[in-house]
Amino acid sequence: MTAPSDPLAVSSAIAVACDRELNEPSDVPPTSTHTSVTLRARVRRRWAGSSGRTITASHGDTGVVPGSDWVLHVDLDQFIAAVEVARRPELRGRPVVVGGAGDPTLRAVVATASYEAREFGVHSGMPLRLAKKRCPDAVFLPSDPPAYEEVSAHVMDVLRELPAVVEVLGWDEAFLGARTDDPEALADAARRAVKAATGLECSVGIGDNKLRAKLATGFAKPAGVYRLTRDNWVEVMAGRPVTALWGIGSRTAAKLAELGIGTVAGLARAEPAALAARFGPATGPHLRRLALGAGDTDVTATPWVAKSRSRETTFQRDLTDPEEIRQEVRLLARRVVEDVRAEGRPATRVVVKVRFVPFSTRTRGVSLAEPTMEVDRIEDAAVAALARFDGTRAVRLLGVRAEFAGGPP
Repeated sequence: MTAPSDPLAVSSAIAVACDRELNEPSDVPPTSTHTSVTLRARVRRRWAGSSGRTITASHGDTGVVPGSDWVLHVDLDQFIAAVEVARRPELRGRPVVVGGAGDPTLRAVVATASYEAREFGVHSGMPLRLAKKRCPDAVFLPSDPPAYEEVSAHVMDVLRELPAVVEVLGWDEAFLGARTDDPEALADAARRAVKAATGLECSVGIGDNKLRAKLATGFAKPAGVYRLTRDNWVEVMAGRPVTALWGIGSRTAAKLAELGIGTVAGLARAEPAALAARFGPATGPHLRRLALGAGDTDVTATPWVAKSRSRETTFQRDLTDPEEIRQEVRLLARRVVEDVRAEGRPATRVVVKVRFVPFSTRTRGVSLAEPTMEVDRIEDAAVAALARFDGTRAVRLLGVRAEFAGGPP
């Protein structure tokens, strides 16, 4: 994997490749993730709207021109913490950590942390006990999903008053698709409208596709607006680590590092054949297209459809008895079956999630012989998936996920 030594030549080569590939059709689907049966997932379905309208960002050889379609990504800043502070104004300016029952002596993880708490190294997904060690003076509050759902619903309704198609991503974020010659003005209008209606701040990323709009939001935070398009993609992103790209995590980054790839520019100029050999014929080229800034351009209000249903439990004591662990998995599987039947869609695959002591998480899955909503078959599949784990390690969390076949019910 040789590369030009001249930085200007590198930038020029990437820009040319970006222009070429963004206008070529791709067989690679956008990055997707399985969605659990969380309120975050349910609100997407509830608020996605039913109009089915779609807007597609258009591209020309010289980039997006005035009057063309734009993608905006609206992200509520520190959403859960902000809702809690709005309910308790006396907490403004103090480090606030939300998660579990709000008791850092119990096993649970941080749902969100205020910016003040983040300055101490507290972040989402961190055990509450560790958050307490890092920020002893933080205010710990229990998670209140119904309250967040209500506020989020209000925010999405506010966004729908704007001249744009709204695609809900979760409690705290949405894509807007709009035809305008001044996307910054629309972004500012969105920020002002949300602030006036709820008192909450949001950041807005502007892009010529979803990937760039999503990444732009990171540069906009907090409470700002940022535009990222093919025009400034190389300047802004080329020298950043591959983990800066939406869809590339630490594990993929480690595999890329084995190929000598550490930056967005390095990935953009990587040999497609080498990437395909390491990651597969679909994922390899897809990773390179991410580095080139390629992304989906459709923003749609079509109702969101869940890809899975899941349940999980964090235990206040470590589980070491294999039979007890199996029984807990069976119990979770039965709860998942209730959700599957309520959805009215049979499961095609069952996945078990195990978090071992101290905090390492692994998943294993089993495909079903045929789609089913039968409790015995889903239970048995969950137990079979559990058998693929190391049964000698202590367990602190278990989860079961039932995945559906693609397409709407």
